[in-house]
Formats: sequence, structure tokens, C-alpha cells
Amino acid sequence: MNVYDSARMSDVLRPLGYQPVDLPDSADMIILNTCHIRDKAAEKVFSELGRLRKIKEARKENGEQTIIAVAGCVAQAEGQEILTRAPYVDIVLGPQTYHRLPEMVARAARAGGAVIDTEFPAEQKFDFLPDTAAPQTPGNYTAFLTIQEGCDKFCSFCVVPYTRGAESSRSVASVLAEAQRMADSGVREICLLGQNVNAYHGEGPDGQVWTLARLAATLADIPGILRIRYMTSHPRDMDDSLITAHRDLPALMPFLHLPVQAGSDRILQAMNRGHTADDYRDIVRRLREVRPDLALSSDFIVGHPGETDEDFEATMQLVRDVRFALAYSFKYSQRPGTPAAGAPFQVPEDVKDARLQALQALLREQQDAFNDTLVGQTIPVLFTGEGRKPGQITGRSPWLQPVHVSGPRHLIGQELPVRITERLTNSLGGILVEETVYA
Repeated sequence: MNVYDSARMSDVLRPLGYQPVDLPDSADMIILNTCHIRDKAAEKVFSELGRLRKIKEARKENGEQTIIAVAGCVAQAEGQEILTRAPYVDIVLGPQTYHRLPEMVARAARAGGAVIDTEFPAEQKFDFLPDTAAPQTPGNYTAFLTIQEGCDKFCSFCVVPYTRGAESSRSVASVLAEAQRMADSGVREICLLGQNVNAYHGEGPDGQVWTLARLAATLADIPGILRIRYMTSHPRDMDDSLITAHRDLPALMPFLHLPVQAGSDRILQAMNRGHTADDYRDIVRRLREVRPDLALSSDFIVGHPGETDEDFEATMQLVRDVRFALAYSFKYSQRPGTPAAGAPFQVPEDVKDARLQALQALLREQQDAFNDTLVGQTIPVLFTGEGRKPGQITGRSPWLQPVHVSGPRHLIGQELPVRITERLTNSLGGILVEETVYA
């Protein structure tokens, strides 16, 4: 979502004459678009700001002005503290206010002082963004598209409800219009984004509330859009219509990121997840019944306050039962202001380290095993760019793995059959079966 937001900030600044540059040393404006979900996020921002201060001072000596802005969730969470600790910052803006960035730039230049805007405005920011894809240039065949923001779940470990606000969905018309612009610019695969993307409930042109399943079905009808993905989902919002969509929509890729976080019901309750481990297993069973080739990705947190050896073993058993093609796993870290931060029975760091290593070893084993099953198969690959080696092109499988083959550049942007010949460390290698486009 930060990639998408950064692109839209570039959109709103373009009418002011700004365009992206590769290095901060040559930038008239530097925006740190931040995420608060990982450990020590704020400290990393302040460390980076210290480096940017030197760039700003060096440019000032040459008579050049540099605007430094901090955007995103760290900006939302820290607010005035950023200006207190880094008074050379010119703008602090939350993730719900970047449509007002041109106004902030003007205010900062006019007043000569810092501007802070971390409100949750009543208006939908998407209604005030330029009517451009985000932004698409020739050669971009995949794109992110935010359709939902915020979270009402209030998991004990998570800051998202406090930094992104309550769940809200874009209108269907707005989403379809942006998707059409993307398709017109050459995009072939769209990934729909949201903190709880499957909680999507946008107003449709018929006056009805549309679900993610209905939206995906309509997006699949846009000429040129070959593939649709969505992330990140919550098990509580995995309804029957969305499960059925995985059966009925060929464009909906057979790969689903569905975070579970833990396999112990006691810890899931402490996390305020609102589902049990068996609830999760049942969702997976139903998905695989309608789409047998569906592969799963997930998120896991080890060492949540109060987690015992038995609780951790329940997580390991869930992983063995479900089997994941990909997963992200982390040690629990305290997020200020969240319920778990002050909870008793914090797990020692050395215990969290050991558990994380054991979990990651199992997840890596499952990822390699899944990739091994594709060796010898012929699968569709959407080619998106040149590879690292001469004469090589690269793309993505339906299950999101990078795939490398020898092939001419003119095939980039097409979806072609590839016979997988090897499983590499984090990708697959193969050969083109024929230069016949799927669609």
C-alpha cells in the first residue's frame, strides 16, 4: 500500500512541476513514506532523517532549497514528536491526507515554518486525487490498486486502527475507472489492496453495497486485465461469495495471502483475532475444495505475551496441517499504545528467537516443497521485464513466484506457457513451450 500511496503522492505533485529523481542529493523535495508495523520503525525514520539533514544543509550552501516531508503511519503515530526531534522537517502528513500535499507544500514555502496534518478528514481522499493511473508508464504490466483502507478489528498487537483509521471502501465507480486507466496504459495484472481488503463494501453504481467478490468479477471483464490478486485478507471476512469467486473467476489467481498469526486458540483470543485455529482450517478446506490448485501465504507472530511452549507447538501444528507456499514470520514487538504492549508475561527475547528460527525452518521447507511440485509442469507466466542475465526475461507464475527463461524482449507483457525445469532459491527456471499468447 505504501508503494501505491507513494505513486499517488507523485501524481498530486506533478502539476506543481515535480517529477521523481533517483537520488536524494538532487531532489528539491524528499518524502519518507513510512510504515509503523515493524519493530523500531520510528527510530529508523529518525536515523534516516539525520542523513537527509546533511543533504538539506549541503544543498542550502549551494543556494538550493530542499523540502523534507515525513508521510505515512509513523507520521500519523508520532506527529509533533517528529518536528520536536527533527525541526528541519518541513511537512508531516498522515496517510489519509496526502491528497492535500500541494496545499501543504505551498503553506510550508509561504510561511517558512513546518506544516503538520495528521487528521482523519471526513472526505474520501480518493475523490480528490488526479484521474491518472498510479502512475503507469510503458513497461508496467502489473499494478497496485487500493480499494479499502483502515481496520475495525483492533488486534492486540497492531497499530493500524490508530494510524489508518476505521475501515472504509472506495466507490465501485472510482475503482473501476482507475482499473480501466491502468488497463489502457498496458497493465495486465492488478493487485487490489487494503488493510482488510476482503472487508470491501463499496457503493456500487446500482446503489447497492458491493462485496469484493462482485467487484473482482466486474474487474475481470475489463479488456486487457488477465490477472487479479488481492491482499491483505482477514479470516473473519472470508465469506461464501469470495470463496466461490475463486472457483468461478479464472482471472482470480490461485494464490491467497490469509494471515492467521498463531495456531493456539488461547493466543488467538489474546490477540483479539475473532477466530479459532479450526475456523482457519475450515476456510482453507473450503477454498481448496473449490480451487484445488490454490496455494496459501500467511503471517505469523511468535512470542506474543503469554505464549507458552504448548501455544507455540499449536502454531507449528497448524503450519503442518495447512502447508504454506509462502509465509512471513516475525517476533512479537511492542507497539506503543496497543493492548499487548503493556500485557503481563512478555516472552524473553532468546525464547522468541528460538521459536522464530524453528518456525521459519518449517515454513522454508514447505515453500521449497511447493516449488518442487511445479518442476516438470507447464504453467502460464506473465512476463514483466528483462532478467539479470543477457537474453533472459522474467515474469510471475499464478502463485507469485518469479520465473526466469531465455527469450526475446518482445514477449514482455504477454502471458505464455512455460515448462518449469528447476527450482531455484527464491524463484523458478524454465523454458518457453511456444510463443503463443494465452490471452
